[in-house]
Amino acid sequence: MLISLEGIDGSGKSTQARLLGEALVARGHAVVLTREPGGSPGAEEIRRLVLEGDPSRWSAETEILLFTAARRDHMERTILPALAAGRIVVTDRFADSTRVFQGLTRGDLTEIVDRLHALVIGREPDLTLLFDLDPATGLARARGRRGHEERFEDFGPEFQARARAGFLALARAHPDRFVVIDAARDAAAVASDVLAQVLARLGRAAP
Repeated sequence: MLISLEGIDGSGKSTQARLLGEALVARGHAVVLTREPGGSPGAEEIRRLVLEGDPSRWSAETEILLFTAARRDHMERTILPALAAGRIVVTDRFADSTRVFQGLTRGDLTEIVDRLHALVIGREPDLTLLFDLDPATGLARARGRRGHEERFEDFGPEFQARARAGFLALARAHPDRFVVIDAARDAAAVASDVLAQVLARLGRAAP
């Protein structure tokens, strides 16, 4: 099972991915935790190119190519081997982030993203958890991390608002795959909700 975690910057995806992985392992599942861009040596190199530096460093079109290249390597070297071995893969971001951050927020490039995805990736997650949060709150959380991967945060609050709207539109368009999670709650409450959703999808009753 391939599970993706999506949402605007600062929505708590990374924390919830870790907590979900720990909870599933405790229940006897074999789990691979990974992230995008990244998740394989080559994709991690591309991560540094796209997440650091000035916001104007790349055009949206160039970013689509870079993110898709990273995702292809991630699929080949990490995701597909793990799935073939019967593991649950939990990834912090996947193709929906490219659809939103490059396909929608800086122009209408959705067709390019989808055509490349169909040609080079050809797979959607089995379950996508969308962590929904007010953009101002998310941006404050993200900036509070004080990391060096802040290129997308530097696009500002209007960018994050457009991204939130884009993610919610995708969730409405694909209700069979998406579950929207209220990310404004404390981490424990969110984690409990996430685990219940995943266990239900796995066909197991939540404790």
